[in-house]
Amino acid sequence: MKIQRFIRHLLFTDWQVRRNFNAETLQAIELSIYSSEQRHGGEIRFAVEGGLDGRRLWNDQTPQERAIEVFSQLGVWDTEHNNGVLIYVLLADHAVEIVADRGIHVKAGSASWGAICRHIQTEFSKYAFQAGALKGIEDVTNVIGQYFPPLGPQVDELPNAPVILSR
Repeated sequence: MKIQRFIRHLLFTDWQVRRNFNAETLQAIELSIYSSEQRHGGEIRFAVEGGLDGRRLWNDQTPQERAIEVFSQLGVWDTEHNNGVLIYVLLADHAVEIVADRGIHVKAGSASWGAICRHIQTEFSKYAFQAGALKGIEDVTNVIGQYFPPLGPQVDELPNAPVILSR
């Protein structure tokens, strides 16, 4: 465990999360996900966390490990065609992770998700949180659409609203 990371996470406040992901940004993300899911047969979730709690820090949980945990907690794996995708943001670590269910991951591969994460992080580094989130959703939409085009009326299997995780 690195003491600097521990302090950075414990001092990261809900106010900082809300400053970067305000009500307008959260609404734009939700509308973008809704619009996206009309163009493909997959499901997208978006989750933001300011910092990890003491137990997770003590266990030196990585952003990727936490993203997998959140993927499970939010039930992103629970879609008919196993094509749910989670975009997870851990602000204290300046990390963006994408976790994709096996139905889409086997087709798209890690390189696709990694490139999208880097694009989002580039925008976030400019404090363009809304633009970065919306660009990431659009990029994920394009990947899912390649492999799971819409077939008839779209059924919304998962909520579209982004989730703010708090300690």
